[in-house]
Amino acid sequence: MTPTKSHRLLLFVSGLVAAIIGGAILVEPHAFHATNGITLGIDPSLLSEVRAPGGLLLALGAMILTGAVRASFAVPATATSAVLFLSYGFARLVSLALDGVPANGLLVAMAIELGLGITSTLALQRAAERGQCVARHDAR
Repeated sequence: MTPTKSHRLLLFVSGLVAAIIGGAILVEPHAFHATNGITLGIDPSLLSEVRAPGGLLLALGAMILTGAVRASFAVPATATSAVLFLSYGFARLVSLALDGVPANGLLVAMAIELGLGITSTLALQRAAERGQCVARHDAR
């Protein structure tokens, strides 16, 4: 697959967002969550639960960034971006319905997540329409 410049830009932005957010949660969870009025405290179990998704976001961000620079990895990176950001965005919608309105920063995060997830899904669909999502292998 040869991704377009806009597809590469999408992967770069998506990967960078995931990596930066993940790194911040992993390294400075107190400061990161304080930006939305959340106080974490010092419970090691809670901090472990908070840092773990940060590590996952950082790793997935690196994977998505790889797709921005390696054409052969663009399709799996785009699928990863779509799943990652749509799952976060939809989970926030569920929370909004069940728990009420969170801090404004979290509403902005939800909008960005849904935007990146939908855009990634559309990019994946365009790649499929061009026949770039088909696995190729030798017949034996």
